[in-house]
Amino acid sequence: MRFLRNELREPGELELLARIRRRAAGVSAAGLRLGIGDDCALLQPRRGEQLAVTTDLSVAGRHFRLDWHPPEAVGHRTLARGLSDLAAMGAKPLAAFLSLGLPRELTRRSGRGQPWIDRFLDGFLALAESYKAPLAGGDLAESPVAAADIVLIGAVPRGRALLRSGARPGDTLYVTGSLGGAAAGLAQLAQLAATSPAASRSASPSALRIPAKLAPRLASHLYPQPRVAQGQWLMKRKLATAALDVSDGLSTDLAHLCEESGVAAEVDAAALPVHHAATLAQALHGGEDYELLFAAPQTTRLPRTIAGVAVTPIGRFVRRRKGRPLVALATAQGFQPLNPGGWEHFS
Repeated sequence: MRFLRNELREPGELELLARIRRRAAGVSAAGLRLGIGDDCALLQPRRGEQLAVTTDLSVAGRHFRLDWHPPEAVGHRTLARGLSDLAAMGAKPLAAFLSLGLPRELTRRSGRGQPWIDRFLDGFLALAESYKAPLAGGDLAESPVAAADIVLIGAVPRGRALLRSGARPGDTLYVTGSLGGAAAGLAQLAQLAATSPAASRSASPSALRIPAKLAPRLASHLYPQPRVAQGQWLMKRKLATAALDVSDGLSTDLAHLCEESGVAAEVDAAALPVHHAATLAQALHGGEDYELLFAAPQTTRLPRTIAGVAVTPIGRFVRRRKGRPLVALATAQGFQPLNPGGWEHFS
């Protein structure tokens, strides 16, 4: 059947893999010794380094919508999710592995435009080049539902990785960048889709067109920037006692950090760097900001920006006490529990 499809000039698996390999060849990293082409990739971290490995699955209808999200944004977001995990541990990227399950129509040219998969790779590989995260392998299969599974491998000096378990009572709580922008962008995207005649008439993956004037308001959602440089900066200077990335929402992710460290936290609502387009609720519970949430000793002096990104103290860690919330939000009306309100699968 592969030969028949090729004779009809329809892209089969081998042709698609060859195209991906050619495009991926433009990104390299010092730790990658052998990339796409053999049964396995070969990685060689430097002496004294440990490997950091993370995986993330993106599924159409759950993490992205074919009728809402530009393919470039889907590719960007797929890689950004894994890069953000590396950033949270202070690791530098070594290689990326991508497995795609796609309906056949997403591999074909539609009209005069590029196939969906090529535009997906435009976004994926542009971000890969920015962070020197070469695509070193993966898999490709026909699937009734579009899905992208990313595996990121990074390197960090032995014993220096930033963990979730190091926060101590008295430490200050910090966050990079701003919060709520991704949730606000998603809400704006949903509103745009609801009022778009093209979106209601067509099932085409590229039915929704984003006006140029709305692009800045949607950027935090469509093209989030993982804080790799900031994580490595903190790791190299041994300034953070614990860290994780804000992927499921501040209220949910901070609870994870507290659980792993055996502490409680108090967040100052007035100090939160709320994105200019977001509400306080979106800043507290909205996910996919991919900012770094970290702890540092109270005596540590941190700059206002790290590698061009703002750093804001937003609270403190305290001892856990029976009868008191794991995370409390300080407002003008006093303290109130900040229960996890972010994203959780199967809940």
